[in-house]
Amino acid sequence: MSLLADLKKRILIADGAMGTILYSHGVDRSFEELNLSHPEQIQNVHEAYINAGADVIQTNTYGANYIKLARYGLEEQVKNINQKAVQIARKASKGSVHVLGNIGGIHGAQTLLESDEEIKRSFREQLYCLLLEGVDGLILETYYNLDELKTVLQIAREETDLPIITNVSMHEPGVLENGVTLSDALKQLEALGADVVGVNCRLGPSQMVTSLESVPLLDRAFLAAYPNASLPAYRDGVLFYENEPNYFTDCAVALRNQGVRLIGGCCGTTPEHIKALVEGVKKLAPITEKEVKVKESVAVLSKRKHETETLADKAKRRHTIIVELDAPKHLDITEYVQGAKALKEAGVDAITLADNSLATPRISNVAMATILQQHGIEPLVHLTCRDRNLIGLQSHLMGLHTLGITEILAITGDPTKIGDFPGATSVFDVNSFKLIELIKKGNNGISFSGKSLREKTSFSVAAAFNPNVANVKKGVQRMERKIKSGANYILTQPIYSSEKLIELKKATAHIETPIFIGIMPLTSTKNAEFLHNEVPGIKLTDEVRAQMKATAGNRKLATSESIAISKELLDTALDHFNGIYLITPFMRYDICVELVNYIHQKTKHTSMGVAQVEV
Repeated sequence: MSLLADLKKRILIADGAMGTILYSHGVDRSFEELNLSHPEQIQNVHEAYINAGADVIQTNTYGANYIKLARYGLEEQVKNINQKAVQIARKASKGSVHVLGNIGGIHGAQTLLESDEEIKRSFREQLYCLLLEGVDGLILETYYNLDELKTVLQIAREETDLPIITNVSMHEPGVLENGVTLSDALKQLEALGADVVGVNCRLGPSQMVTSLESVPLLDRAFLAAYPNASLPAYRDGVLFYENEPNYFTDCAVALRNQGVRLIGGCCGTTPEHIKALVEGVKKLAPITEKEVKVKESVAVLSKRKHETETLADKAKRRHTIIVELDAPKHLDITEYVQGAKALKEAGVDAITLADNSLATPRISNVAMATILQQHGIEPLVHLTCRDRNLIGLQSHLMGLHTLGITEILAITGDPTKIGDFPGATSVFDVNSFKLIELIKKGNNGISFSGKSLREKTSFSVAAAFNPNVANVKKGVQRMERKIKSGANYILTQPIYSSEKLIELKKATAHIETPIFIGIMPLTSTKNAEFLHNEVPGIKLTDEVRAQMKATAGNRKLATSESIAISKELLDTALDHFNGIYLITPFMRYDICVELVNYIHQKTKHTSMGVAQVEV
């Protein structure tokens, strides 16, 4: 009898976790590779679940795709691993249970370098391997990203009429990470052709039952649930699950009462848990009617009123000046405040503060930004991915919003090995592209996990761009990806060539997003050579280096020459761009004050537009 025919008549019990058992036996590498090297070990796990009463098992192929196997150098073994997995499951089943081909999700909140097209190719390759070897159906599980699951479901449905189970995963009960309710998500999957829709991983039985309370019985698709054993405990560097398997007997009844027809286990579950599920539903028939609990909606307030224009809006209509004045590396802020006040009096639109640039600790830029606000100065706070995991980033952004700080530069950040503490850990849960997307979720009132923030944030997000590359066209394509992710404006690395500025204007003529041109005055020939030779992303022209070299040993002359070089660059930048981003060298805010005054004098009688460049 087919899987769907069975589900029409009764509740089916699926298997539990494969990885949990292998991990408990000391396996700490690719579980999927064991299909080739230790097939008997995989078969034993399948048989243990079948003996516990499972009606459905899934192949040991959750991560058996090109992208995930490449982490172990096994990307060329996709066909062999998937093929062998089906053979092992078939051998263990002896025709007595349904065998599902397992394809796990790839997208998550963490950094993902692969493009959507690469993910599609990877999915298709694994899909064809499983279909050609002969499975009774497919299970697409642990998909946090609903768009990814919908995309691969459509691909799978075009290729096969076999039953397809689609299981989403949630960080928060009842809502996906994009803010879509579980009920709506499952209806969308049913509409795209899924035969069974449900939930797996992350949540234990209690939270899963709560999530399903607001999900009605669907018109065609059956419901599925694969809860974790419990919340994991952590001891001596190892995650483990502590609940009693017998608890799953009552959980099976609770899930059945929510209309679930396919019940299995995810992380932490063992054959004992599956045996308990079997015991829980052995005398129960599936329900055909259900009273849906209406989930109380949480109102999301409109975003806070932003009393002033964003920097991006200003740059669209007039010349706009941002000056970087980094927080001190010590606790004496007297000079810093003096510099900030001087820049304000000169007429800057905002002061921007790096987030421990070059991986060197400074006073928290949020603390200094708060002080700037007290002096009526708009702060633009840099936010790196290096120092905070997803929990810290979410908390940090909530704090910024609460303080009324709305301008953010989202950057990946310099790795810790180049800074004062090379032994410190770089986090990099996400990169700048993903961080921009997550920040913009907050503007819709949604947290990283999909939970309501109960208020929309008002962040205007800048992104960094390095024009000092051999192939500017490729660099601009990277800029466009950041804009697509949600960047409102762009800040460039320092530029030391008028020709480079014109080249950049030509390369970005089609881009409407404001671009702020980075100009960092030099302080000496030593400073010039250091930047040119040792700082990634910065290159000086031979002419500029020669000009600074001629001032060696004369600080006053070096300052004068530096200002002259900067003014020449500003002349070109102001002709072609509205945004100027001055970077203060070594707290020499006096240099930036003079340059700000120069910008105002030069633009005082000009129109708000910028010159056109023939492209």
